[in-house]
Amino acid sequence: MIHYGIVVHGGAGSPVQLTDGCKKACKRAIGILEAGESSLDAVAEAVRVLEDDGRFNAGTGSALRLDGKTIEMDAAIMNSGGKIGVVIAIKKIKNPVLAARAVLQTPHIALAGDGATVFARRQGLRTFRKPSESAVDRYKKVKQIIREKRLGEEVLQWKGYDIESFWNFMDKSYQDAFCDTVGAVAIDRRGILSVATSTGGFSPMMQGRVGDSPMIGCGFYAGPACAIASTGFGEEIIKRMLAKTVYDMVSQGENIRRACERGIDMFPSETKVGIIGISKQGFISLSNTEMAHYSLIKEA
Repeated sequence: MIHYGIVVHGGAGSPVQLTDGCKKACKRAIGILEAGESSLDAVAEAVRVLEDDGRFNAGTGSALRLDGKTIEMDAAIMNSGGKIGVVIAIKKIKNPVLAARAVLQTPHIALAGDGATVFARRQGLRTFRKPSESAVDRYKKVKQIIREKRLGEEVLQWKGYDIESFWNFMDKSYQDAFCDTVGAVAIDRRGILSVATSTGGFSPMMQGRVGDSPMIGCGFYAGPACAIASTGFGEEIIKRMLAKTVYDMVSQGENIRRACERGIDMFPSETKVGIIGISKQGFISLSNTEMAHYSLIKEA
């Protein structure tokens, strides 16, 4: 039986060398849980740390869209008590997860675009002017792949599609990067479960593209049975409503490890996907590809 704990991931496809960032996020979050504060506080803090890291596709490390300039970020937070906050396509906010957390204080569940950005600024949340060096390096690599006409070979999402024919930016040039989501799940001393996610999107991306991360039941879900955060090919995750599908398995009595394994098995091997989950009985980090992750658990 778990007394309290936190599990963090750096995104499906994130190199294990980034585990140190996940470990730092877990250490900050576990201190919150040890102090008797809420799992909602813990997951928000864990994801905030990853957003500030610069190496992950969240916050200042967010991927640039196809034009090499635009950054649109999504974030979500939810607990087993029914609290949900979401921001979609928010811009220039250093910590989108804190904006999602602030939405909990409004009568709404989700804010998008300029409305989300203005709301976050009026809440006093910090902004940033340029992406991290890691984000810039990543999009330079993809820019070369696009120029070499190898995008469909490297990114399953774009196989069979002509990127130029779907161009919806004002500028004519394109640059971008391969990246994914960050997420955290936690349980506190009172048994409340929470989840938080944050992302700069899966790339290459058209302007306005939204993946699974801010979609309840797809990229995240928390209820009395467990808290789940998924990561990977967002469009495919959405089609399968992965987080809620796995949650339902656990709520019906399936072991959380086995439920997550069954969730991963829903996808073909070439589709990158990962899951983290936590319940009162157990926790899991699982992916069919490389994924930086870390967990700190205190058993009862």
